[in-house]
Amino acid sequence: MAIYIAREATKLWRKVSAEIAVELQLLFEKWRLLLAGLVFQYIHGLAARGVHYLHRPGPLLQDLGFMALPELGQDKGYLSESVFTFIFISFLLWSFHPFIYHGKRFYTVLLWRRVLAFLVASQFLRIITFYSTQLPGPNYHCREGSKLATLPPPHNVLEVLLINFPRGVLFGCGDLIFSSHMIFTLVFVRTYQKYGSKRLIKLLAWLMAIIQSLLIIASRKHYSVDVVVAWYTVNLVVFFVDNKLPEMPDRTSGLSLLPVTSKDKDVKMKEELHKMEKDSKMKDEFHKLLNGNTVDSTDRRQRVQMNGKHGEETNHTLSDATPNGT
Repeated sequence: MAIYIAREATKLWRKVSAEIAVELQLLFEKWRLLLAGLVFQYIHGLAARGVHYLHRPGPLLQDLGFMALPELGQDKGYLSESVFTFIFISFLLWSFHPFIYHGKRFYTVLLWRRVLAFLVASQFLRIITFYSTQLPGPNYHCREGSKLATLPPPHNVLEVLLINFPRGVLFGCGDLIFSSHMIFTLVFVRTYQKYGSKRLIKLLAWLMAIIQSLLIIASRKHYSVDVVVAWYTVNLVVFFVDNKLPEMPDRTSGLSLLPVTSKDKDVKMKEELHKMEKDSKMKDEFHKLLNGNTVDSTDRRQRVQMNGKHGEETNHTLSDATPNGT
């Protein structure tokens, strides 16, 4: 039993090592885009922190979702956060499964490059939207009478840049339209819908997205409009951005489909041309063998010409040697 475990552990380590080498090569090529996507996550948090300084509490707006769904209460606000955490961690683990499992449909670096592109485009639209109009926050810490509903002017720039993480993120106000939780949720679900392989998990993912939407409204963390706008905006953003990005190579065939650099492409093209020329020569030689002739056509033409010239010289010699009048 110990020998079997040791052998399987060795195989697993080799597999993980090989996958790490491939992903690192991709990371060295795509790190700028990945870094830009991660930096924008901070910019998005900074923008959400900035709009909190502009937030002014007020009476709750009339909302059909609030009328239809009973209020969970402040003590059950963790339910929506628990569902979101489950979705986030599940997607994160699934995105790294090619390091371990045999079934590999994508490269992790290329997948996250795509996901970050979806997130950045959606968050950019979100920043424009919630800065355009500040609504009174429906969350409990954003209502009238709460000390966290408004922020005093910052004493220095550093206070703004540090965004009071994580408290400033958890107790923010004013960044309503549209829901950031739904941006992440829908991007993750749409990505698994395209690159995942389990139909049951795809159905469960969409069900979790719906449950997440209802819990956000029932927890009074967002108005219904924040969730509704997120549903059609994020789906449209993913659709258009996905069509603009180059399609990721499919790894299910088991072939090495690792994207190569331009230098590697030139070398590969030269090798293919050389192979095509070699195949063409082999075909010509094969046809010559079938015709029973192993000499080149140019040599054959030269020999025909020489033979014709030699025949003419022989005829002239014989005619000269024949007596006149016979």
